[in-house]
Amino acid sequence: LPRHHRLTRPRDFSAVLRGDGSVTRRRRAGTPLLVVHCAARTDSSHPPRVGLVVSKALGNSVVRHRVSRRLRHLAASRLSTLAPSTDVVVRATPAAAGATSAELGAALDQA
Repeated sequence: LPRHHRLTRPRDFSAVLRGDGSVTRRRRAGTPLLVVHCAARTDSSHPPRVGLVVSKALGNSVVRHRVSRRLRHLAASRLSTLAPSTDVVVRATPAAAGATSAELGAALDQA
């Protein structure tokens, strides 16, 4: 993902997950593999941004990085479908460790 399309600061993740004054609407959708949190920012002049949450519950670092790479690739290919000033946090569940890229892509589209 290009830098301007990434969520990098903890406060940006918190705004999407918990809400604060910088977001207007928040939504959450889940599948057995992923939970997707989406928030619309109040300023509409920025590109959409995506952040990933891949915890140690998925497995060791090799497994976590594999899931992160797959999700990053899938999110990058779907950036054009997101509205401007939308922030998305994709949280992988432990079941995502054994999923294929196609299964993760289908779960992301469904959520």
